[in-house]
Amino acid sequence: MSTTIKKIGVLTSGGDSPGMNAAIRAVVRACAYYNVECVGIYRGYQGMIEGDFKAMGPRDVKNIINKGGTILKTARSKEFMTPEGRKIAHDNLKASGVDSLVVIGGDGSFTGAEIFNEEFGFSVIGIPGTIDNDIFGTSHTLGYDTALNTVVEAIDKIRDTANSHNRLFFVEVMGRDAGHIALNAGIGAGAEEILIPEEAFGLDRLVDSLKKSKESGKTSSIVVVSEGDKIGKNVFELKDYVEENMPEYDVRVSVLGHMQRGGAPSCFDRVLASRLGVKAVESLLEGKSNYMVGLQYDKITLTPLEQAIKGQSEIDLELVKVSDIVSS
Repeated sequence: MSTTIKKIGVLTSGGDSPGMNAAIRAVVRACAYYNVECVGIYRGYQGMIEGDFKAMGPRDVKNIINKGGTILKTARSKEFMTPEGRKIAHDNLKASGVDSLVVIGGDGSFTGAEIFNEEFGFSVIGIPGTIDNDIFGTSHTLGYDTALNTVVEAIDKIRDTANSHNRLFFVEVMGRDAGHIALNAGIGAGAEEILIPEEAFGLDRLVDSLKKSKESGKTSSIVVVSEGDKIGKNVFELKDYVEENMPEYDVRVSVLGHMQRGGAPSCFDRVLASRLGVKAVESLLEGKSNYMVGLQYDKITLTPLEQAIKGQSEIDLELVKVSDIVSS
C-alpha cells in the first residue's frame, strides 16, 4: 500500500439511494484498518465549499449499515460547477489535510470528481450510488436491488386491489433515462405490459396488447411505466388514451415516486456497499485515481471515470423477450 495518502474524505452527492450509509461505513472502517484518517464531508460538493467536515472513526458509523438515506446528507451544488467554487473547495480540503476523495453518487457526481481531478490533480475514486442502475462499468449500482424489491412489493399490493375491482393500473416507477427498474420489477411482479425509454412500443401496440389480455380472460392488468417512457407525454396521458379506446376498463394510475429511494437496504446492497467501500480506499492507497469501483461478473473492478460517465448502460434484450413471453 502507498504511504502518500494520509487523510481521505468521503461524501455523498446527487440523489440518495439505499446502501450509501453502508458504503460510508465501509470507507471509514477501511481507513481505520489501514491507519489512514477519514473525514466525512456533509452535503456533498456544497459541503466541500463551505468546509462542513467532520473527522470520522469506526464508532461514528455504528448502526448505520441498515439505514436508508445518507448520514452525510446530500445536495446539488451550482457553485461547484464554477471554477471559483471548485477552488474554494480545494483550498478547504488542503487546509484540513484531506488529500484524496471517495465520491458516492451518480454520473453527475462523477463528472464533478473528474473535473476536480483534472484541475487540481486531486486523487478521486467513485462509488456508484443511484437506484436507476444507469452507470456504465457495473452490473449493479448501490440502491438498485433495494429499489427493485420496494417496487415489486408495491405492485403486489396494487394487484390485490386491481383484481378486486377488475381494474387496469398504470404504475409509474423511476427511470428517467433507463428502464432497468421498470423491466426487472415488471417481470418480477408479473406485469402485463412494461414501457421503457429504450423500447418505443407505441400507443396502438399497448392497446392491442391489453385487448389480447382481455380476450384471453384477464379481468385486470398491471402496466409498469418507466418515468422516461416516450410513447406518451406522461402516465396520465396513457391513462386517458386507454380509457378512450377501451372504455370497458376502469383505469387507475399509481406513481410510486420517491418511496423507491427510501427504506433499509437489502442484504445484496449492504454487501455490495461494503465491498465497494473497501476497494475504493485500497485503490487510493495503491496510488490509483480517477476510477469508479464497480461490480462485474461478481468481481469488484475499476473503470475510468470518463468511461463510467460517457458509457451507455444497456438494457438486457433477453429480458425484453422474457417479458413478452411470460406476460401472455
